[in-house]
Amino acid sequence: MGMLEGKKLLITGVLMDSSIAFHVARLAQEEGAEVVLTSFGRTMKITQAIAKRLPVTPPIVELDVANQDDLDALADRVREHVDHLDGVLHSIGFAPQGAFNFMEGTWEDASTALQISAYSLKALGVAALPLMGQGASIVGLTFDAKFAWPVYDWMGVAKAAFEATNRYLARDLGPKGIRCNLVAAGPIRTTAAKSIPGFKHFEEVWDERAPLGWDVNDPVPAAQACAALLSDWFPATTGEILHVDGGAHAMGG
Repeated sequence: MGMLEGKKLLITGVLMDSSIAFHVARLAQEEGAEVVLTSFGRTMKITQAIAKRLPVTPPIVELDVANQDDLDALADRVREHVDHLDGVLHSIGFAPQGAFNFMEGTWEDASTALQISAYSLKALGVAALPLMGQGASIVGLTFDAKFAWPVYDWMGVAKAAFEATNRYLARDLGPKGIRCNLVAAGPIRTTAAKSIPGFKHFEEVWDERAPLGWDVNDPVPAAQACAALLSDWFPATTGEILHVDGGAHAMGG
């Protein structure tokens, strides 16, 4: 029996078969879970095509986390496919190009990054809450926000807010028996990464800094950590950030 046998999971952010979210969905199905994906707008066709590469083609529901109508309708849309949720994966992030220049970025750039990349964790948690109960798990993906990274700029600020949002969500959902945790993955060549100017800088230095080494083309270790946190194997862990980065976060400069 798989570690996610019988679980019903909502997974956001499946856009490429190289993405962490795709491999979370794949592993979840292989471990016995029933999966529902989200997508919206022009990316819906992309998600529909990529979803066919999973072991079982899952249903896809419309969700734009910047659209309150979509958030309000999420529970009903998901209920058309499953009667409850045991877990939710938040793999959502966006910032305008202007957000990647800290000194020149406008409030519009920064506020968009904060809404989509940080506040959306709380918004998604609230939207899915009617379907979740004791023992459910919310897992999000972050990029370690303790440091001022080159080129990351206002997205780095948004990730710091995202990590704080996870702690507050863990506080408020804990009494309902719902866990909230993050996986801080090292740099992976994903759609989001390709949109970051100078992302190649991370690729070049990460493998040197990580004592275990690091492969920017391998999203599976991070996906495995997400699957574990979505399972029942971490029943007393919440508000946590689990690093899956080859150990780079623990090394000095």
